[in-house]
Amino acid sequence: MANHTIRKPTPLDLSLMLFLTLVWASSFIAIKVAVPETGPVWLAATRVAIGFLVLLPWTLYKGLVMPGSIRSWLNLLVISLLNVSVPFMLISWAELTITAGIASLLLGTGPLLSLIFSHLTTHDDKFNRFKLVGIAFGFFGIMLVVGNEALQSVGTGSVIAMVAVLGASVCYAISGAMIRQVKDIPPTRLATVILGFSSVELIGLGLLDGLPDVAAISGKAWVSLLFLGLLPTGLATILRYRLIWSIGASFFSLGMNLIPVFGVILGAVLLSEHVATTTWTALVLILAGLMIARTQPKDRTGQ
Repeated sequence: MANHTIRKPTPLDLSLMLFLTLVWASSFIAIKVAVPETGPVWLAATRVAIGFLVLLPWTLYKGLVMPGSIRSWLNLLVISLLNVSVPFMLISWAELTITAGIASLLLGTGPLLSLIFSHLTTHDDKFNRFKLVGIAFGFFGIMLVVGNEALQSVGTGSVIAMVAVLGASVCYAISGAMIRQVKDIPPTRLATVILGFSSVELIGLGLLDGLPDVAAISGKAWVSLLFLGLLPTGLATILRYRLIWSIGASFFSLGMNLIPVFGVILGAVLLSEHVATTTWTALVLILAGLMIARTQPKDRTGQ
């Protein structure tokens, strides 16, 4: 397959990014509700299995495309671990200790890493001065809030949990760059294969850990699990892969800067979590960063 070149984001792309931001921000709330009853491994396994079952009929209808070599199989295995299994478990485990708002804030450190990995691993998603300034604005906004929230959390036994979420952010940044290297499987079918791999990985780990007490899981937790499987895991996975493939991992990651802001606000509204005033300053910086990063450098060839 010939090299695919990313395009400038359209209004539809930006709308889909906003939708994904809201969906993923709300996923932290759902995790916080369900994980005390299911445990982190079975929460991750359940949401991934539901997401896989949602995508499978469409994939079978379109025609399942499998890797054509051992190297491709191994590459998809690594992507499934870094893009789904490991970060899902880390985030779920961390939210046993820290708030949904703090978890979403810490996960917002990924865009800078995504920009670097994308610059190093693609031919058409390189640094330019606007991307650098935009990511700096967004990253400073995230750090403003993360620093404030993290300082309030030191001494509460949650430092390791925060490090776990940062580890999940690194996993997402690496896997985001790896996804664009997969040339032989269309995005939707790629998402299905990845979730299939991760379902096997997580269910196997869950069985080693022991079955949860299904009868003791509340209705609210089941609703949260279904939401996690259908939207943040199923539908959002398709959209994420398609957007990364079409507009690039670095620009896509810039939009995800809004996840921490929405995550904190939703945590406050739905779970009565505290919101620091620095969140609003961060929101202004993040939005400014997005606008700057979308600016295209002027053509210096005289056109």
